[in-house]
Amino acid sequence: MYNYQRTYHHPYEQHWKQQHPHQYMGHSHSYRQITIEDAINIARQQVQGEVVKVELDSKGGMPIYEVDIVNPQGMKYEVKINIQSGEVIEVELD
Repeated sequence: MYNYQRTYHHPYEQHWKQQHPHQYMGHSHSYRQITIEDAINIARQQVQGEVVKVELDSKGGMPIYEVDIVNPQGMKYEVKINIQSGEVIEVELD
């Protein structure tokens, strides 16, 4: 049995790395990152509905995914997830 981790390179990842080099310099070998698919699944555990957008951003110098979900009633929520731990940081009505 093989154990591997999929790597997803978000289109804005390189830009983010350039803007926040202190998060990556010399630590790339130990930097754990959840995939965009993981972030979507985590967000859907918080809010049921259709994912309409996923962005790579930062909050307080910490890399996060912002997942926008529209629920069945048409209300849009933004779920912020820590990229390194998968922890939900915030769920807010957008």
